[in-house]
Amino acid sequence: MRLLFSVLLGVVVVACAGFPDENVDPTKNNKATYNKDLKECREDYPEQGSGVHYRQWIGCMKLKGWK
Repeated sequence: MRLLFSVLLGVVVVACAGFPDENVDPTKNNKATYNKDLKECREDYPEQGSGVHYRQWIGCMKLKGWK
């Protein structure tokens, strides 16, 4: 049980560390646009118990121009 928890915690930390936060388009590089895009990605890829949704959100944000 501890091993599983440790692995899941490690995956979450690594996924969050690589989350895109800057847009290649300077006009979209603001908090409102970021929140809107992240909300859309969260709607497209709902949370899952395995944590795979973090990678899906990151991929979605990268498609929207966030790096």
